[in-house]
Amino acid sequence: MRKKVIAGNWKMNMLPNEAMAFIEGLAPLVKDAEAEVILCVPYTDLFYSLLTAQDTKIKIGAQNMHWEESGAYTGEVSGKMLKSIGVEYVIIGHSERRQYFNENDETVNKKVKAAFDNELNPIVCVGETLEQRESGKAEEIITTQTKLALEGLSDEQVKNTIIAYEPIWAIGTGKTATADDANNAIKAIRNEIAKNYGQNIANEVIIQYGGSVKASNAKELFNTTDIDGGLVGGASLKVEEFAKIVNYNA
Repeated sequence: MRKKVIAGNWKMNMLPNEAMAFIEGLAPLVKDAEAEVILCVPYTDLFYSLLTAQDTKIKIGAQNMHWEESGAYTGEVSGKMLKSIGVEYVIIGHSERRQYFNENDETVNKKVKAAFDNELNPIVCVGETLEQRESGKAEEIITTQTKLALEGLSDEQVKNTIIAYEPIWAIGTGKTATADDANNAIKAIRNEIAKNYGQNIANEVIIQYGGSVKASNAKELFNTTDIDGGLVGGASLKVEEFAKIVNYNA
């Protein structure tokens, strides 16, 4: 049975002192949670967050990485650097990275491979725009993104990739895909993985939902057949709200 993984994506928010206070407040509220708990924090918060999260249930992830280990890439951070301080997870291919920083399926695939080379667990984002959804191309978009992100990976690496289905039209808008719609989209992603790597592998891949996840809809979303937790944006910036999402069945 697949575990639930609930990850917070803080985006460009929280100073180090705020991150430490947040983790200290969250830790006792999620210590008995069944789901795995991850906070993906800005680079400047990583070291402080890792120290504060020691001996708690909370894992720490980064929000991006470069595919090269070193070189003339001003302003970039490599997987080797993340691994060196104890980071375990990294978000790759978030729609905001694709929209504002020219990420594409090719760079996402390079980063996924580099993550595994550095023993990091990638959280790979896929999702369609409202225009793509309304033109009936949503499934084609998300399955193609999934296929290209995983290209060239071993079966074991595919099993250890977390996919986050985030319909772009639902990110930060307050709009949420219905539980059935989100579950069906994730089924399509799982079927794409099965087509390329076999059903047994597909059954093991953790696929999250992201897009205006909050305490009020987490239980309905996470208790579907194929949604394995969530990648949570704005609601992950509030200790009590995020704790309720993590403890969605309480």
